[in-house]
Amino acid sequence: MKKFSIAFSAVLLFSVCVIFYNFFTTANYYFGKDNIEIVYPTNHNIKHMALIMDGNRRWAKKNLLKTAQGHAAGAEAIKNVVSFAINAGIPNISLYAFSTENFNRSEEEKNGIFKLACKWMEQFAPTCMEKGIRIRFIGETELFPEDMKLACKDLEEKTASFTNLTLNVLLGYGGRREIVQAVKSLAHQVKEGKITENQIDENILHANLWLGSDTPDPEIVVRTGYEKRLSNFLTFQTVYSELFFLDCFWPEITEKHLCEVVETYQKRKRNFGA
Repeated sequence: MKKFSIAFSAVLLFSVCVIFYNFFTTANYYFGKDNIEIVYPTNHNIKHMALIMDGNRRWAKKNLLKTAQGHAAGAEAIKNVVSFAINAGIPNISLYAFSTENFNRSEEEKNGIFKLACKWMEQFAPTCMEKGIRIRFIGETELFPEDMKLACKDLEEKTASFTNLTLNVLLGYGGRREIVQAVKSLAHQVKEGKITENQIDENILHANLWLGSDTPDPEIVVRTGYEKRLSNFLTFQTVYSELFFLDCFWPEITEKHLCEVVETYQKRKRNFGA
């Protein structure tokens, strides 16, 4: 009986420790970042920063939370990126939010993400109006539920004239798929006699990509989640991008992380093959 009591006490103590760890970790995520003084970089030539939002599920698992809570925390973290971009004067941000491969996830998880996306758009719309943020949804958005498609279209139309920041949200996106669709479009244009085969070059191909040529190629690509790969992200546009792989999960990303990325970027020399 005494051994059982000791074992039970040990388990109870461990459980209490886990609960407190989870509480303080989550509390630090929600409240701790507000106490950090940020010095925003301004002397830079960055026109476009692209980010791979990786690690929501693993963040949730680490904090003993449900997957849906991880995605909700990830949606909340977008505010940090937007705040940083506006204050640092970076005019274009691209977020890899949902890839073509993500459609292979469970129906429960996908439906949760789709509902979260609609909720996020509704809640983020006032910020767009206040801050002058243009939203573009890039990818095969026709593959999503009707209510989500309508929400995307509505937010795009309402923010189309804003110029302080362009936020590209990549949904149903794959880099290779983007290139294939551009090639098909060019083939159709040649068939219709609108252009000739000899007119096709990198610039014309670029203009026919989903992202379009009016958005400059990203100088910086940031990926969270401890992984070091691009995962079919902006395959054509990132050939000369500087890559940064952060040792944090997406819900943990802060403006301080991004300040450090820009600081490191400014120390790199970009030769473009010269």
